[in-house]
Amino acid sequence: MDSTAQKPHIHIDYFEDLTGEIAEPQALTIEDIGARIQAIRKEKGISLEEVSQLTGFEVAMLTDIEAGSIQPQLGTIIRLSKALDSAFGRIISGVGNSLYSITRRHERKPVARSTSGKGQKPAYIYKSLAPEVKGRHMEALIVQLEENPDADTSVHEGEEFIFVLDGTVSLRIGADQFELEPGDSVYYLSTTPHLIAAKSGKATILAVIYGG
Repeated sequence: MDSTAQKPHIHIDYFEDLTGEIAEPQALTIEDIGARIQAIRKEKGISLEEVSQLTGFEVAMLTDIEAGSIQPQLGTIIRLSKALDSAFGRIISGVGNSLYSITRRHERKPVARSTSGKGQKPAYIYKSLAPEVKGRHMEALIVQLEENPDADTSVHEGEEFIFVLDGTVSLRIGADQFELEPGDSVYYLSTTPHLIAAKSGKATILAVIYGG
């Protein structure tokens, strides 16, 4: 019997080289997101009240985001980028200045720890994989998911591609529920209510997000 036939199509050990524990992001990177949002808002001459009307977020929440005391989830940032008529990537990891980006494993840029909408429970930590590319329309991220007991769903413009690297992922799209294992993937329109979290403990995914 050919020995190659006994090998699984996807060898789970392969993913150990891609995942691993994501280091805690520095507080400065979290504050930078709020500072970028505030800088863009002021650059556009838009008040917090106007942003509130455009997004449906309360002024108090927007104030806390800009101050860095609330750590927004990616869906929240996408809605804010739409309201501010600004590129999603500019808020996530700044403006790049390169035509391409090669990111070595040790060079992955920690961006932030996001929390669930209710309280301050951690939802996920993410790292940007290509922050240097100028004018990019997609954002590639390595995301370490936590459990989401609050079951917060997200709805926003754009599209998302998710590839599971490690752990078991719980995914809800509209009324449908799925469990994804390492090697599984999903592509969906972000305008459909969705929730992605670790089924238990932690899980790691590659996420490619197009803000629309």
